[in-house]
Amino acid sequence: MSEKKGEPHETRLATTDEHGHRVYIHPEDIKGKWKTRRTFFYWFLIILYLVLPWIYVDGKQWVLLNIPQREFTIFGEVFYGHDGPLLFFLVIGFIILMAFITSIWGRVWCGWACPQTVFIDSIFRQIERIVEGNARKRKKLDKQKMNLEKFFRRSLKWTLFLLVSLHIVHSFLGYFVGTRKLFWITMGSPAENWSLFITMLIITGIILFDFGWFKEQFCIIACPYGRFQSVSMDDNSLVVAYDYNRGEPRRDKNVPKDQEGDCINCNHCVKACPTGIDIRRGTQLECIACTMCIDACDNIMEKVKRPKGLIRYTTENELKNKPKPKIQIRSIIYLIILFAIAAGLSFSLSKRKDLSAQLLRASKTPYQVLKRESGEEHILNQYRLKITQTDPKKKDLILKLNNTQVKMTSPYNVIEMEEDNFQTPIFFEFEKEILINGKKTILLNLVDKDTNEVIKTMELDLVGPIK
Repeated sequence: MSEKKGEPHETRLATTDEHGHRVYIHPEDIKGKWKTRRTFFYWFLIILYLVLPWIYVDGKQWVLLNIPQREFTIFGEVFYGHDGPLLFFLVIGFIILMAFITSIWGRVWCGWACPQTVFIDSIFRQIERIVEGNARKRKKLDKQKMNLEKFFRRSLKWTLFLLVSLHIVHSFLGYFVGTRKLFWITMGSPAENWSLFITMLIITGIILFDFGWFKEQFCIIACPYGRFQSVSMDDNSLVVAYDYNRGEPRRDKNVPKDQEGDCINCNHCVKACPTGIDIRRGTQLECIACTMCIDACDNIMEKVKRPKGLIRYTTENELKNKPKPKIQIRSIIYLIILFAIAAGLSFSLSKRKDLSAQLLRASKTPYQVLKRESGEEHILNQYRLKITQTDPKKKDLILKLNNTQVKMTSPYNVIEMEEDNFQTPIFFEFEKEILINGKKTILLNLVDKDTNEVIKTMELDLVGPIK
């Protein structure tokens, strides 16, 4: 097939040539109401991303995903590894929320909130424009052979890319390590935290590769959401679309003047598209709904004194002049599931105990046989006590056994709960005569130091040799 000037080829992606090699996209710089709205929203998201991990409430980071300690603080609410069902509610709820949003507003996530789009359009592409010039100058720079000017501009661009990537990655790590802790780590030698340093380098390399070079290729061939949206959308979902009823037939030398539609075939919508598609060919998987084509077309319509909105937010059914239903069954189902998940999460949170404790065997062997100076044998069991207390008013605890035949040894007479998590080894010493078939079940009480109230009672099995 022949390729029309200014339009993508009809049988292949705009980002590849006839040999399958990549064609670099340099979208035109477009101004318009949608561009302005997205710019404000993008910077709101960027500032939120940078500031959120620095918000501390009562001395604790408001959002912190501490994976090594299996402690996840989400907007002040603390979840632990044993709170798996609660985290399940959050994950499933997010997936259903995305499905609900997509069913109504289409691919709004890709164009308005995806980190890929937000950072590339707001920062990386702006750096390119400042260093290398507008789209035409960047294309010209791509084609020219390497010289001093090209080397300087490319070096400066990638240096700035690297600095931005480092800042993005350090902010990202702040959500997992803790911003204050990470700050002091960065002040020290990398040798003190090799694993974290290598992780930082790997993620920085990925961000630099993706945002600086791979760009739209991720959206076109790698992003799973682009495939997911096709399941969630239908003909009543909002999309960025070309009104073929009004635009066709396009201006062409073979079309009589009085039969021309509003599309003047200027191809500005194609030149402005960051993924290089022609929106006039209908809804496409590569479209990220960024609205650049809307602003580009509206600018041209204004110049030729024709109504704006030839490319606009609409639905496939509206373009076919079909009435849009007031209630969309699919969206209602998503919404009902969302409410059910929210109710389940709220109920689970209300039933979650402020204090939980676990006793786990700490030694490799279940018991040890020790001899006293008198030659008598006694048995030693070692446990590790883990206590989690989410109540803001921390209670100091005392450990009490209900069995006088067992001697308990712990490094702490009083457990002072300054943090949410506490761990300590506990040793239980006893005569083997108290065992029945090598086993004895006893009770260990956690007692509130101030009120002497038993807060939690735990069963534990003492073991030893079978007589």
